[in-house]
Amino acid sequence: MSRWPRLMVLRPIVFAIHLHPRCLRIRADVSEEAAQDVDRTRAEYTAAILCDEDPMHGYAKTQCRPRRILLSWLLDQRYRRWVKCLQAFKFELRPNGRQRQQMRCFAGSCRYVYNKGLALQKARFYAGESKLNYAGLCKLLTQWRSQTETLWLKEAPTHSLQQALKDLERAYMNFFAKRADLPRFKKKGRHESFRYPDPMQIKLDPMNSRLFLPKLGWLRYRNSRAILGLVKNVTVSRSCGRWFVSIQTERELEQPLPRGGAVGIDLGVVRFATLSDGTFYAPLNSFKRHAAALRKGQQAMCRKQKFSNNWRKAKERIQRIHARIGNARRDYLHKTSTAISQNHAMVCLEDLQVRNMSRSAAGTSENPGKHVRAKAGLNRSILDQGWFEFRRQLEYKLAWNGGSLILVPPQNTSRRCPQCNCVSARNRRTQERFHCIACGFEANADRVGAINILRAGHARCACGVSDSDRQQQEPTEAIQEQLRAA
Repeated sequence: MSRWPRLMVLRPIVFAIHLHPRCLRIRADVSEEAAQDVDRTRAEYTAAILCDEDPMHGYAKTQCRPRRILLSWLLDQRYRRWVKCLQAFKFELRPNGRQRQQMRCFAGSCRYVYNKGLALQKARFYAGESKLNYAGLCKLLTQWRSQTETLWLKEAPTHSLQQALKDLERAYMNFFAKRADLPRFKKKGRHESFRYPDPMQIKLDPMNSRLFLPKLGWLRYRNSRAILGLVKNVTVSRSCGRWFVSIQTERELEQPLPRGGAVGIDLGVVRFATLSDGTFYAPLNSFKRHAAALRKGQQAMCRKQKFSNNWRKAKERIQRIHARIGNARRDYLHKTSTAISQNHAMVCLEDLQVRNMSRSAAGTSENPGKHVRAKAGLNRSILDQGWFEFRRQLEYKLAWNGGSLILVPPQNTSRRCPQCNCVSARNRRTQERFHCIACGFEANADRVGAINILRAGHARCACGVSDSDRQQQEPTEAIQEQLRAA
């Protein structure tokens, strides 16, 4: 800041500072008198300033360690915070017969390249050789496209085949980071898709509800909403015999001020979500609603000869039922998460390990499990709610609306009394009611859990105290009012 002496002595300047992981952004509102002094300072240090033609905007870029700092000031305008938004818009395609055949061939080519690269990596591992990176696999892809037995790979777009190898590289990175299992071979008919990463090759014509993709031409699609932002990539996928296109865009949004206050949410099976203010959302139970139709369809498919035409038709009917189950669940989660994110500035949620909670209790032949049938029904109910998807949607929707999501440990949230901090398993003798054995406090068990989650979220957000210190902290005034209303 030594190169900007006059900026430091301007008394009428009011600075608003926005911290970002990679930059420091400073914007200021100044008077007309101070604006002339700022313009003169900019003119003196033109060697250090990279500015546009607009006299009301200036950008100074300096090199520092360990990162580059970007300082920008905006004259005579209110302070605004802009966030980068990545959003995907999914539509159903309406291709003709030739385009359907081409898309099946492209998806098959990408699956072949992925499986061939995975087989090569496994062979090198068993031979004691090092793993090939993405660049090395791309060099081999050029050879595969020139070989006589795989000349049909030239019919598919080159970028889509390279994206299949990039997906393989990402799968290995997730495996080494212990985020996923070892990559497996792809099966025909499951998760068929291919991607176009270059936006320069993609053309959109929303007025006529069509888009242009390389080697496919113009395709019609069901234009159900407007596409906002600049196109980054396009993914074409097949599900239940229908083709869909997902268009990922990037745009900058002015982050609004969050509305509402803080709320804690307790997720469950009897009640999908219970808020600390007393509001609750009933579960949809999409899988349970379609269980009878799914059972009949699966029984009918078992009676058919495998791989016959009737067997394939029965399989398609089952796929349509599964698609209805997933679509209904996603629609319910989107509506619920949107309503919560638009009306609350801070949401506190339990950091639930759904995979561990829904683990089978069958055990082994030496140590068989107990209550296996009941645990299997509970696992189905837990997975039917979509807790992790709900958390994922809440996280990015709150970020778009200026709010934040606070994750708290789930230990003793349903056993601790929010009035006297008594922790005991006897406080919750039934699934629905909470009765403290120490002070006699009574309320709905799910709401008590939500209040404890909100209390833990306030403690973590304020000072990051440990669980032992958090138990000694008294409830805030807002939580005390909610306790009196309960």
